[in-house]
Amino acid sequence: MTMRSGIVGIWIIATGVIIALLYLGRSIFAPFAMAVFLFLVMEGFARAIHNQISFIGRTISRAIAILSVLLGFGFFIALLAQGIAQFGGQASDYEQRINELIADVYGILQMERAPTLTEIVFNETGQRFVGTIANATGDLSGDLVIILIYVAFLFIAQSAWGAKLDRLFPDAGHREQVRDVGVAARKGIETYLWTQTVISALITGLTYGTLLVLQVENALFLAALIFVLNYIPTIGSIVAAFVPLLFALVQPEVPSWIPGEGTNEGYIYAVIVFLGVSFWQFVIGNFVQPRIMGETLNLSALVVLLSLAIWGAIWGIPGMFLSAPLTVLLMILFSQSSSTRWIAILLSADGKPGDFVAEPAHNNDIITAETSAL
Repeated sequence: MTMRSGIVGIWIIATGVIIALLYLGRSIFAPFAMAVFLFLVMEGFARAIHNQISFIGRTISRAIAILSVLLGFGFFIALLAQGIAQFGGQASDYEQRINELIADVYGILQMERAPTLTEIVFNETGQRFVGTIANATGDLSGDLVIILIYVAFLFIAQSAWGAKLDRLFPDAGHREQVRDVGVAARKGIETYLWTQTVISALITGLTYGTLLVLQVENALFLAALIFVLNYIPTIGSIVAAFVPLLFALVQPEVPSWIPGEGTNEGYIYAVIVFLGVSFWQFVIGNFVQPRIMGETLNLSALVVLLSLAIWGAIWGIPGMFLSAPLTVLLMILFSQSSSTRWIAILLSADGKPGDFVAEPAHNNDIITAETSAL
């Protein structure tokens, strides 16, 4: 009993130290983790190209995958720039509409004179908020450059990984088991990234069509924003449903087919846009996504939500994007040891985590690999 209490105490202390290190070193660890997952996306895409078009060599497949991902990033940044430019060109119209909304809210709450948008932005609280957003944007731009540098060095270093693994594990059996664990971890992460990409693309395509039909301004920009937000589990889909609502509320002109008069038209229009966007989020999120995610990742929905909160608190926005794949990785790693398998069982949806059966091999914690479908 005393020994077990000591082991529990060591686990608690070790967990606290690891979390503290991850939090204090988030400016280093978070960009590197993003780079690793971006590297896996490129490698997975290159592998898929090579498998489908066998006469294309791995080098050409990898070059096509890297170029495609970089073009995707460039396209998204171009959409952001176009959206900002369009909003800037109609700044006065948007400001007038926002001032009307502020006045309506103050009137409903029976408060005194409503402030204008300019007064809100340039007061002390508004300046602090704008400063925080500007700092976050600057940090994100700097991190993007660092992430791309990390990815480049990961591609350069990958050729030496096999030799290093041979020297780290001279025993052929142990080396094969470690390699199998690495393959399982890679498959789990790639599975999440690809399934989430498919789901995000499906939601984005349907949402973009809905925004076009409803005549929402800058629909392509909003669709691109929704595509990125859907990578954040649970919370991202909720935010993605409300973003078009906010933009519809401040849209200077609403379509002529909207019923109502004056400001009521804007509110009715915003509700219609919200219902149209939320419909796809609800249908795909409740019927399509659980089926795909449940069959491939085997993660408990409660665990996904908790991991979002925990990794978000440790690494901020990058932690939110990486929360699900990091949890998949932890579940696979915990399933390899008989002393930690209970954690993997709790993380899983059906109590059968990972691709490996927790049976001791050679009286140590390396687990015998058994093939099974992800």
